[in-house]
Amino acid sequence: MKNKYKKLGLSIILDAVGLIPIPFFDAVWAPLSAYFMTKMYKGKEGKLAAIISFIEEAFAVSDVLPTFTIMWIYTYIIKKEKQEEIIEI
Repeated sequence: MKNKYKKLGLSIILDAVGLIPIPFFDAVWAPLSAYFMTKMYKGKEGKLAAIISFIEEAFAVSDVLPTFTIMWIYTYIIKKEKQEEIIEI
């Protein structure tokens, strides 16, 4: 259980790194963020999130989206609720 909260902390930190306003930083950060996303979240969801993260970080205007944190919420809250509904049926 503690591991998921470490992942949440790391997600928040990585989202904050994406907000750094250094010229040309997005060109370096976009592929790195996609790589980190695939390492943190496996499967189809992780690959899709990596693509979204890359696109989001590549365009300076969309840097405000907390992609890593949104993926954490999807993985540990939304997806978990869906699995619990299936088990109840």
